[in-house]
Amino acid sequence: MVSCPRGACQTGTRGPATDTPDGGRRARRASPGVSAPRPSVRRVPPSSAALGYQQVSIEELGTPLSQVTFVVVDLETSGGSPKDSAITEIGAVKVRGGQVLGEFQTLVDPGHEIPPYISVLTGITSMMVATAPRIDAVLPAFLEFAHGAVLVAHNAPFDLGFLKAACAGSGIPWPGPASVDTAVLARRLLSRDEVPNCKLGTLAPFFSASTSPTHRALDDARATVDVLHGLFERLGPLGVTTLEELTGITRQIDPERRKKRHLADGVPSGPGVYLFRGPRDEPLYVGTSGDLRSRVRSYFSSSEQRSRITEMVGLAQRVDTISCAHTLEAAVRELRLIAEHKPRYNRRSRFPERALWVRLTEEPFPRLSVVRRVRPDAGVFLGPFPDRRAADAAVAAVHEALPLRQCTTRLSPRTPVGDCVLAGMGRCGAPCTGAQSVIEYADIAAVFAAAVSHDPRPLMAPLLDRVDRLAAEERYEDAAVLRDRIAVLVRAVRRRQRLESLAAVPELVLARPDGSGGWELSVVRHGRLVSAGTAPRGTTVRSVLPGLLMTAETLPGTDGAPTTSVDETELVLRWLEKPGTRLVQLTGTLASPAPGTGAYSGFLDRVEAGHTQRDPFADGRSLGTRARPERIASPA
Repeated sequence: MVSCPRGACQTGTRGPATDTPDGGRRARRASPGVSAPRPSVRRVPPSSAALGYQQVSIEELGTPLSQVTFVVVDLETSGGSPKDSAITEIGAVKVRGGQVLGEFQTLVDPGHEIPPYISVLTGITSMMVATAPRIDAVLPAFLEFAHGAVLVAHNAPFDLGFLKAACAGSGIPWPGPASVDTAVLARRLLSRDEVPNCKLGTLAPFFSASTSPTHRALDDARATVDVLHGLFERLGPLGVTTLEELTGITRQIDPERRKKRHLADGVPSGPGVYLFRGPRDEPLYVGTSGDLRSRVRSYFSSSEQRSRITEMVGLAQRVDTISCAHTLEAAVRELRLIAEHKPRYNRRSRFPERALWVRLTEEPFPRLSVVRRVRPDAGVFLGPFPDRRAADAAVAAVHEALPLRQCTTRLSPRTPVGDCVLAGMGRCGAPCTGAQSVIEYADIAAVFAAAVSHDPRPLMAPLLDRVDRLAAEERYEDAAVLRDRIAVLVRAVRRRQRLESLAAVPELVLARPDGSGGWELSVVRHGRLVSAGTAPRGTTVRSVLPGLLMTAETLPGTDGAPTTSVDETELVLRWLEKPGTRLVQLTGTLASPAPGTGAYSGFLDRVEAGHTQRDPFADGRSLGTRARPERIASPA
């Protein structure tokens, strides 16, 4: 409980007190038998200048900022995402015309233990919230407190995201109030010469806030109020005096971009691919969308704030579109076009040929080698890997488990040479000296080959045992490094097995509901999408399928060679594994190895969880916003 300033607070004993439209107070009767603490709402009497005020609707054009009621809210949570975390504290301050009208504060039981690093950061422990109300009991009181007001938060997507998720989980409709993000506003109004960043802890002292942020909800909300008022002072000289001007200040459209709006004329609706073309008709950017018309138009609106895309739109002279049957076909066409044209403003999938692979060389004493390309008959290989670091990590993990040689000299079983340092350390069987025969060495290499193709257990077991031993010896840094290497290896093996299972299927016909009573159809051969279509409502899949198969792309004899890129096959796999996808027709067998990598899914989940808690003293809430508008220069 935060103490009331100057004794002006009033507290009720029968339940959380709330503001009423006539300026009075209303107490709700507490549920019988419930001893949990209730949210506290503090009301500060308005000044005489504020008496007799009649609020104008926030939807009315030109509402002066001095007449708008703002509720500045801050949350403390048990983690960084509403998917696996929950609210632990709500703090809010209601202000209008520079006057504080009321405050709201309560702890919230998240329903699970609060991680220790969160307790270190916020000071909120599991014991503190043990008797606090759950979020479904708190939300109605908070929403009543904030009713009719504009919500303000610093990094609003974080706080509003948790509130929306809480409403959804409690079965309460989200009221959809107008909102203001002080982080975005600060980026527009302040320069780097004034503040190095736009974190609340930086802005509060800059604006001489009366309350310092402490990672407690009410303190941070009070500090945000002072930051908001400080930013309002910056808006005055710019002529921004109304709510509509405030909400539009981060949505201003560059005049040059506005001139390009005509490029979106005639763009069809529905799924497909779009290509922005430059002065020489060269593809500048390739993208995909489930609604081409809406997506292309967004490039000429204030919602698109990426600097490189802004530059691209400035160069664009034409937009070409390709309508597709459904989103899978659109995504596949996008990948193929990016790989073909390599547009300079696309970042992903431009160079699929640069992928890295780990290959077991073909020689009497094979070793692991990182290569750019692999032939279909190259023997045992693993990948692809996104970069050299990942490939090296997987190789290092294998070397931890298997005494494969690491030297690059080509060895002959008939010509022994001197041993190396690794042999003296017991990390290599020293085939170079003749201490290990070709057959004995082949047994070791076969463990890696089996792990890649079907059974990773003999390779993974010694690695996981070593992690446990390192942790038992309190060598936590070494254990974490090895754990991360194992995770890279497991992901690579899983990826390889999944890709091979689909690439081995001669033909596969898939169907997914389109949401309107019809079906989206895909024909896949050896992991490549060769035909796509739809069966609209009122028609059957069987009546459409013959036409799809007749017009499907014919693949040449594969002989084990890849028929498409790895990225395309993975797109098809994700579409296949979505809930609701039906298998219409199958030629061949679609199966994964029984002793495959599925048993290590829990291990990978724990690794991901460990990464999110790597720095227990860092504030995990990012100040990145969806919109990154340019700053407004103050008038001379």
